[in-house]
Amino acid sequence: MSSGFSNLDKQVSIAELAALIPDGASVALGGSFLHRGPFALVRELVRQKKANIEIIKQSPGYDIDLLCRAGVATRARTGIVAMEGNFGLAPYYRKAVETGALRLEEHACATLTAGLRAAAFGTPFQPCAGIDGSHLVDINGWKKLDDPYGKGEAVWVIPAIQPDFAVIHANEVDSRGNVRVLGTSHWDRIMSRAAKRVLIVAERVVDSEIFEQQPEVTLIPYFLVQAYAVVPQGAWPGSCWPEYEIDYAAVEKYLEPGPEALQAHLDAAPEALQEYAQ
Repeated sequence: MSSGFSNLDKQVSIAELAALIPDGASVALGGSFLHRGPFALVRELVRQKKANIEIIKQSPGYDIDLLCRAGVATRARTGIVAMEGNFGLAPYYRKAVETGALRLEEHACATLTAGLRAAAFGTPFQPCAGIDGSHLVDINGWKKLDDPYGKGEAVWVIPAIQPDFAVIHANEVDSRGNVRVLGTSHWDRIMSRAAKRVLIVAERVVDSEIFEQQPEVTLIPYFLVQAYAVVPQGAWPGSCWPEYEIDYAAVEKYLEPGPEALQAHLDAAPEALQEYAQ
């Protein structure tokens, strides 16, 4: 699939990266809860007043909460959603679901992963165990198929889930667009293989020799990446191991009600401060 970018001109600003995502797009967001999410990109979607965005993620939190708070996200396919133990449930996401502002297709993390795997493998569905007795099968109308080989029990199959975009926050990227994540990759690998296009927010650009010395650490190869932006501390207020930990005070301040509090949060973000400094 052609990305529309050559190997030499993939770096763009965070504003230009967000502008690649049109209204109505489905977007898979990397990371998990408050850890290494592409939060700079999420905030830029809010600044650009994107509309009718679908969010796909096994374990979102701050990202989908912010997008619901700003009215950007109107559809979602998610597993567990929370702001982690310090803050409990994601309040603006919950309100959006309760009021109908967000149309939710509820998943288990395993079923959402199965759908992404089906898309990555080019198949219409993927088997998934462990959901017998769950109301999710009735809510979503999932089907059960007999083992065609006659060796096992019938199995639930989850239809393919192919996001228009996967957006991943990475520790390092090189000039061609190769991507490295230090520490757990969560579900980022399968997201990048399932999506039609991949966008990257990275902490820094490193020389390609770094990738050549440890090719096994490359999470996403350059030919899958359409474009990338470099935003140091772009996963704030979340963590990006081993660069920085969660800024719990900033998360608590984000949760304060009112449009003024939301705007203050957006203005305090690293990408906003970097822009003001230029």
